[in-house]
Amino acid sequence: MFVEQPPLLYRMLFPECVWRIQKKKKCVYLTFDDGPIPEVTPWVLDTLDRYGVKATFFMVGDNVRRHPELLEEVLRRGHSVGNHTMNHMQGRIVTTETYLKNIERANELIHTNLFRPPHGLMRFSQSKAVRANYSVIMYDVVTRDYAGNIDGEGVLANVKRFARKGSIIVFHDSLKAEKNMKYALPKAIEWLLENGYELEKIPMHT
Repeated sequence: MFVEQPPLLYRMLFPECVWRIQKKKKCVYLTFDDGPIPEVTPWVLDTLDRYGVKATFFMVGDNVRRHPELLEEVLRRGHSVGNHTMNHMQGRIVTTETYLKNIERANELIHTNLFRPPHGLMRFSQSKAVRANYSVIMYDVVTRDYAGNIDGEGVLANVKRFARKGSIIVFHDSLKAEKNMKYALPKAIEWLLENGYELEKIPMHT
């Protein structure tokens, strides 16, 4: 839906959502959407450990239901978690009531105050309602690791081109993104560290 950086107009339509996190220090925030799954998430965790960096995982509730041990492992290794709805639900095609119920079903398993809408899309009424209980975390850089018309080098190039101080960067711990993400993530982390960035998780309150 979006290019590698969400358009300024779209950011302006949802100014209460978090698109970047500005700090005095040079810092970026790696995030992972759509997991956790046993085929990919453990590899991501091991990679993050290898470089000594932290990240935030926006989890689909149904994946957590099937693999609760992965949620526990993500938290045990010191990362943050966020709610990504129970069924990767797109807000635009359902009522606000249905959307909120789906989010709450997920949060019975995930227990977080962080939320990211699937595809970064939801209605204005849904955004307002969700923000009553969650910090809505969007993103500044979409790596497009899931895309079929891009390879790992292209994903890495997106990070190098668009990452900046305060960027929230999106990767995916999913089967669809696995090949590109596994190529690009280690190289992206190395490039960010070499260029003086600190990599932190987004603070979570339970």
